[in-house]
Amino acid sequence: MKGILKGLLLLSMFVSVPGWAQFAKPEDAVEYRQSAFTLIGNHFKRIKVQLDAGKPDLDAIRASATLLQALKALPFEAFIPGTTDVGDTAAKPEIWTEQERFKKLAGEMEDRIGKLDAAARAGDVGAIRTAWGDAGKSCKNCHDDYRKKH
Repeated sequence: MKGILKGLLLLSMFVSVPGWAQFAKPEDAVEYRQSAFTLIGNHFKRIKVQLDAGKPDLDAIRASATLLQALKALPFEAFIPGTTDVGDTAAKPEIWTEQERFKKLAGEMEDRIGKLDAAARAGDVGAIRTAWGDAGKSCKNCHDDYRKKH
């Protein structure tokens, strides 16, 4: 597991290249960000399952929180021009017309995931619950304004 985490952390260091340089086609960017959001959602759910368990497995929570910390910036690299209505995307066009606000909400989500990771490392289940809820609210804030309802 530690090898996987180290690999993801190394990968995340290389994804700061500008989005336009990463993707051959707009469809690739859409697929990339959807995949990143799927992984983020899966690890949020894994933490929730543990928090709902009678005795949460702190190692499992820490592992998912560490992965969330590594994954949190990945989808935002792929919100590039030309991907507004490409493929089966739930992204609203307002993402590109309200870039300042969109980036602010993305930053809030990244910050709250950082706090979730810190709480998980500390091992206080109550603090993890609070941080998990705050991180989830930050995701919802963005979804409410910038994600189409299906």
